[in-house]
Amino acid sequence: MKTIDFSYFIERYNAGEMNDSEKEWFRRELEGNEKLRSEVELRRKTDTFLKNQDIINLRKRLSSIEKRREATPVKDPRKPVKMKYAAVIASLVIIGGLLLFSGRRLSKDQIFEKYYKSYEAATASRSAMNEANPDYNMALDYYKIHDYRNAAIYFRKVIENEPANMHSTLLYGISNFENSNYPEAKGSFIKVIDDKNNLYMDHAHWYLALCYIKTDELDKAAEKLAIINKSRSIYKADAKKILRSIK
Repeated sequence: MKTIDFSYFIERYNAGEMNDSEKEWFRRELEGNEKLRSEVELRRKTDTFLKNQDIINLRKRLSSIEKRREATPVKDPRKPVKMKYAAVIASLVIIGGLLLFSGRRLSKDQIFEKYYKSYEAATASRSAMNEANPDYNMALDYYKIHDYRNAAIYFRKVIENEPANMHSTLLYGISNFENSNYPEAKGSFIKVIDDKNNLYMDHAHWYLALCYIKTDELDKAAEKLAIINKSRSIYKADAKKILRSIK
């Protein structure tokens, strides 16, 4: 005969989870099984003890917290007011510092660190029309790996054969700019601006302004930045910020 494991039923009985039919069956089992009755009673007492122990532990924790609170020195009621005024003064000092910083002049290095990004020659510029021009392709390849010295050499070859190629003229100027050859770079950017009939004038104005900053010609830089600021150039926002910092 298979022995019934009553552990599951004892837990459900003591927890009040049995339905009416289960309770009736279990009570009949209890009537004829003294060992089962003892086990049920032992489990009930154990559960009660554990619950009480949890309550005791909780009370101990609360009592400990209360004692720590009582041991904390009473604060001077005037201190919050003093602290409030101190916080206000500190805030004013910080705000004043920020205003002073935002209005101060930036050095060339700070301007370039904050606002300068290398011009990326669009992949689309290497069109079918240019596939027949190995000098342009070579220049573009060097440019994209940031070898601006060789890029300038090959862009110059392109310009010699195609003086009206304003995109190559711009990239030749930027390559020289990256090589710190600012006089040559300026000439390229001015040429693009004077041409007027091209899509690269915004970039030329921007890089020409940066050239002037690099060569400490801040009046000329401010003039170019002001032009950019009044335009719809993608550099408009940065031009406005730099203009404030160099005036």
